[in-house]
Amino acid sequence: MTPIRLLLVDDDPLVRAGLSFMMGGADDLEIVGEAADGSEVEALVDRTRPDVVLMDIRMPTVDGLTATERLRIRKDAPQIIVLTTFHADEQVLRALRAGAAGFVLKDTPPAEILDAVRRVAAGDPVLSPTVTRQLMAHAAGTSADIRRTSARTRVATLNDREREVAVAVGQGRSNAEIAAELFMSVATVKTHVSRILAKLDLNNRVQIALLTYDAGLLEEDGH
Repeated sequence: MTPIRLLLVDDDPLVRAGLSFMMGGADDLEIVGEAADGSEVEALVDRTRPDVVLMDIRMPTVDGLTATERLRIRKDAPQIIVLTTFHADEQVLRALRAGAAGFVLKDTPPAEILDAVRRVAAGDPVLSPTVTRQLMAHAAGTSADIRRTSARTRVATLNDREREVAVAVGQGRSNAEIAAELFMSVATVKTHVSRILAKLDLNNRVQIALLTYDAGLLEEDGH
């Protein structure tokens, strides 16, 4: 089994050392590099080719948000998990909108951080629907109206089945749960998810969830 290649990015050497110590012993994981600032990330990614980047938000020169945005527009972008000290943080939400696959708190137990890395490497977002809604509530305001109009325009390009699948993704359902709920095979669900991502030019399921929330589809569905 090929180990998951992980890049650690944090300006605190003690945090990097702690993460490296905690996660370095896992058989299915290889820490391929460390960076102390977002300015170092792109060159390191080119050199080490990580599958997943564990990215601190607050760094002195180039922050994790900017580094995430720069990485996610690349053709072969690694998956990114944001490291933060706050649950409901505007910067975390912006990182998720930019394409990060989820976030973990810095005081999260090591086993859970390791599990998050494994899940993201396998293509699963690390974000519960409850946390998504908390983040959204935190970010609500005047810009929400503009986002809703834009999101509804984009969602209108989906057909009825794709829209149903998108709402189910927004509710945090797994592929198997969506398949059971909408009476289709898991393979068909995956095909719909892939089409939704392509049609809406999105990176991952987290962005589908954010878009369905922005469009007000989760409220309409009573969730």
